Amino acid sequence: MSSQTAQIRALNDQLRQNLSTGLAVITPGIAALGREAVDRIVKTISVYDDFCRANDPHEEHDFGGFEAEGVTVYFKIDYYDNDLSCHSPDPTDPGVTKRVITIMLASEY
Repeated sequence: MSSQTAQIRALNDQLRQNLSTGLAVITPGIAALGREAVDRIVKTISVYDDFCRANDPHEEHDFGGFEAEGVTVYFKIDYYDNDLSCHSPDPTDPGVTKRVITIMLASEY
């Protein structure tokens, strides 16, 4: 793994473990599960470690899926510039990157 990939992975892990380090978005399907379910899903994402070649081919820990509340839940992390208008010029640099984690039902993907 390159040092750039390791930096991106560490920043993504930080966001998963503490959503306040970036932006978090939940889809209507996740919101419909209710506050307590959302809290449990966020907790599961914070400790998620089931990364493999199939769901993490670039080794950045930017995508995962699991069963919760009787449904399949996905999370995806994307890297935007500070204005959230286009891709980040350098996802290893928190000074020019806003990380956005989207939490969704698999059926919404």
